[in-house]
Amino acid sequence: MGKFSRLGNSLYEGDVSIDFMGRKWLWYSISGVILIAALGGLLFRGLNLGIEFEGGSQYAISLPSSQITQDNVAKVRTAVENSGIKAASTATAITAGKTIQVTTEDLTNADSNKIVSVLAKTMDVSEQKVSIQQVGASWGRDVATRAIEGLIIFLILVVLFIAGYFREWKMALAAFVALLHDLAITIGIYALSGFQVTPATVTGVLTILGFSLYDTVVVFDKVRENTKDLRSSRRTYSELANLAVNQTLVRSINTSFVALLPVAALLYVGIFSLGDGDLKDLALALFVGMGAGTYSSIFIATPLLAQLKTREKQVSEQDRRAKARQRRDADRYANVPSFTEDMPIGAEPGAVPEDEAPVRERAAFQVPTATVRPAPAAGTGRTVPDPKAPVEQSGSAHRPQPSRQPRSKRGK
Repeated sequence: MGKFSRLGNSLYEGDVSIDFMGRKWLWYSISGVILIAALGGLLFRGLNLGIEFEGGSQYAISLPSSQITQDNVAKVRTAVENSGIKAASTATAITAGKTIQVTTEDLTNADSNKIVSVLAKTMDVSEQKVSIQQVGASWGRDVATRAIEGLIIFLILVVLFIAGYFREWKMALAAFVALLHDLAITIGIYALSGFQVTPATVTGVLTILGFSLYDTVVVFDKVRENTKDLRSSRRTYSELANLAVNQTLVRSINTSFVALLPVAALLYVGIFSLGDGDLKDLALALFVGMGAGTYSSIFIATPLLAQLKTREKQVSEQDRRAKARQRRDADRYANVPSFTEDMPIGAEPGAVPEDEAPVRERAAFQVPTATVRPAPAAGTGRTVPDPKAPVEQSGSAHRPQPSRQPRSKRGK
């Protein structure tokens, strides 16, 4: 940790710098590839919406832990599909804790009772061991609509908050793009992995958007601090924004690492111990979103902000002045023009102008008057006599010379 701390201090002081702004097109390309894969999964595979969004019937069979196996899951699914009920021909079966859950489309009461009988007979248990949860299609659509409305309201409030806090619409735009980036990646991962989308997933998505916003605001606040006296700075806006990212880099890594550890533990428990459930859905959204949020605040939001700001007239003029100062400081003779044949002929340094030449010529023929050289003075103005003999080493040259002693030993 000592080396990591020293690296963080060097990044904060600017002794070591990672060029995030200069490689923005590389970061944009990486994000583009990830987004294309995510959108491809969303278009071709789609989201595995839970029963809360699509509606339908869900049956849970309570069994001992030894019987919660994939073979029994396949056995139950096959039995339901062969029950002769059309709405149950596309049933899905999964393990969830100490139960096997079977989901079908919305069934009538008679068909639902028939499915309960089939499940109880297949697993050789009583019908009381089979619980039923029915959700109407209209109620599921209402839940999905409200979730989308909540997400849109959240994004609008985020833009208004950042625009009001920083008094800069470009920062709000960059933060909004970063949030959409994180949202698209998270939804795409759900589509590619086939994880079920439940209300817990919506909760996780809103949570990770808040985490991403927090990290972005911290970096933007440092950018605003560094660019407060931009006119007197010898660095461009992009260089100051890059310094801000470097100064907050270690903090972002530490915060994300500490936050991802418990989320990864929840995801592991949700997948391998508890099976499908709300815990797994929440943990996956948090894990993917936190990682994407940390990436976007460093590699997307700040480079995009610097790119937008450099298009402003005042910022671009300041960038030119800063670059000129940097060239002048690097080489003081960089601005000296080199000789060319078409250069205008100027007067030599110390040359006499033509209109003053006659005056100078007449002054050259005048008899110079005797000048009295002032006698050299020494001490209080006495005339220094001429030396009568060369200076030689005196006899006291080899005597020990006094040395400076502490005040406590003087006079002893």
